[in-house]
Amino acid sequence: MVELYDLIHNIEKRPAMYLGQPSITHLRSFLAGYFFACRQFGLPETEQEQKFTEFQPWIQQKFNIDSSQSWDKIILFFCQDEQIALQQFFKLFAEFSNAGCNQSPQPVQSLAS
Repeated sequence: MVELYDLIHNIEKRPAMYLGQPSITHLRSFLAGYFFACRQFGLPETEQEQKFTEFQPWIQQKFNIDSSQSWDKIILFFCQDEQIALQQFFKLFAEFSNAGCNQSPQPVQSLAS
């Protein structure tokens, strides 16, 4: 089975193949289905899956948001376009995955590409 981060990189390369259309909302739904299927099949949570649970609080800290909105809604709010938000997700995810676990994110200056 493909590791979560490899799957996300594959989606970045060919979003339409995995998501139908390039959309951060579709990505969120896809990943929810991935996690649901893994739990339904009784697969143990991988180290990458465990680390990905920290993406939500990381995004909240990055955008200085203290609400219950999910990471996709936060990114979409600042981008206001599904496709641009998806592209921004991949940039933010790269920053998140390259950062150390205890390293705080740099606040967002601008989401302009």
